[in-house]
Amino acid sequence: MGGTEHLTVQREGATLVLTLNRPEARNALSLPMLVGLYDGWLEADADDSVRSVVFTGAGGSFCSGMDLKALAGNGMAGEEYRDRLKADPDLHWKAMLRHHRPRKPVIAAVEGYCVAGGTEMLQGTDIRVAAESATFGLFEVKRGLFPIGGSTVRLQRQIPRTHALEMLLTGRPYSAREAAAIGLVGHVVPDGTALDKALEIAEQINACGPLAVEAVKASVYETAEMTEQDGLAAELTRGWPVFDTADAKEGARAFTEKRPPVYKRA
Repeated sequence: MGGTEHLTVQREGATLVLTLNRPEARNALSLPMLVGLYDGWLEADADDSVRSVVFTGAGGSFCSGMDLKALAGNGMAGEEYRDRLKADPDLHWKAMLRHHRPRKPVIAAVEGYCVAGGTEMLQGTDIRVAAESATFGLFEVKRGLFPIGGSTVRLQRQIPRTHALEMLLTGRPYSAREAAAIGLVGHVVPDGTALDKALEIAEQINACGPLAVEAVKASVYETAEMTEQDGLAAELTRGWPVFDTADAKEGARAFTEKRPPVYKRA
């Protein structure tokens, strides 16, 4: 497993847990964090024993966004990773899930601050759990900046446009309850338990057929902007091959034999 000084990688059964680990800066984005995060997405994609990913932050915060001290010219930690960015100028966007979509389900576990770049990365995840005192928001306009991590495109597709525009144009904070009410997150749980809830959801996903799970996720995103007619045609193309897999046959046998299925991605 990979990881850097600002990004830890752990395994919890079939779940890969990626943790932003710069708590002294409320997990503000750094070069080591971005490099570690991108490598973590690639690891999850490449390892067939990984069936889900949980994305979280250490020290009671998810992510407070860009390192504004670095933006102001005070330098950014981890200059030794600069050659990775030179080799792949798109690496930071892939790390932030703007230009990369993992094929495994990604579940966000949010405690504390999830603002600016944190809220932008959140929009690249599939299922979202927030602690009661979590804070969300896109503060860029207050700082004379633009939320260039994808929010002017994605947010209006994920929540009603009136709420998306209010969040984008006011730069105000949103509580976890308000984020849930507008559909930005799916679960609000007691403080300190977001990771536990995310791992619980991951275990439910891990118990399902991995080929089916990946095909369903791919179909949802693939058809999101299609007409219904085109989407239904694409769904058949994506879905029918799943019925011919050994995993599908194992699922049927396990159901009739009243036992847990043993899937082998075949």
